[in-house]
This record gives sequence, C-alpha cells and structure tokens, in this order.
Amino acid sequence: MAGQTEADGPDRTSNTGDAGDTATAVRELVGVYHANGTVLGEVSYWVKARLGRGHCQLCDITHGSVREKAAWRACRADLPVPFTTVHLDERSAEVAQATEGRTPCVVALTDAGPRMLLDPADLERCDGSPAQLVDAVEGAMARLGLRPAS
Repeated sequence: MAGQTEADGPDRTSNTGDAGDTATAVRELVGVYHANGTVLGEVSYWVKARLGRGHCQLCDITHGSVREKAAWRACRADLPVPFTTVHLDERSAEVAQATEGRTPCVVALTDAGPRMLLDPADLERCDGSPAQLVDAVEGAMARLGLRPAS
C-alpha cells in the first residue's frame, strides 16, 4: 500500500504469513462495510451517501442503489474460499480488533489470525468493480504468501 510503512501497513494484524514463509491458509474472507447493519444504520448510511456525506467503497463494489449487484454475486461464487460481508456492528471480536478505524476493508481469516488484505484506498482503486475486487484480493493474498485452505 502506497505511503504505508511496514509498521502501519495492512499486514500488522498477524505475526506470521510473510511472503517468504510457507503459505498460510485462508479459510474465509470478510469484507467489512463502513456502516452499521441496523435499520437505522442502513437508512443513515443511505441518506448520507445520497447527500455526499458518507461513503463506503465496499458498498460501491457489492451493491447498487438498493440491492446486491449480480456481478458481485457471480464474482464471489468464483472465489476459492467463502467471502462474507459484515457491518461494523456485526463484526466478531477478532475482526473488530483487526479492523478498528480501518474500514471499509477486506480481511483474510487464517489460523494465525486475521490478515488485512485491502484497506479503504485499495477498495477505492477497484472503482466499484467486483472483478477488480477479486483481482485485488488475489494479488494481496499472493503478496502476503496466503493461499486458500484446502
């Protein structure tokens, strides 16, 4: 990630799995939206987004104005591991700790703990494209020495 040091980059959530190590297995990918999943949270985000006061790059990739994009469903189905999405208030304790203040994002769940794959800037570079998100996830996994669990 441009402009990030080794100490503050996306890889700081785990002590293992550097690209030089034996590949660490990814059992699940988790995309974290930058909004709460309650009805009030969803409505609040929708209004803020329409007024230009709120933005979630992951929402732009996975959803149209109201529902999930068909292109996202197709891309997600082709991934080698499950990809789930959660809102801020739906994160597990482990994912919340790894992503606090860094959403929206995509993390890989491994036996060594969660690994940050894509931060908000990485998601912005996907330009709303589900296919670009898949490419970015696969590229990040390769750079970090991660592989799908068998």
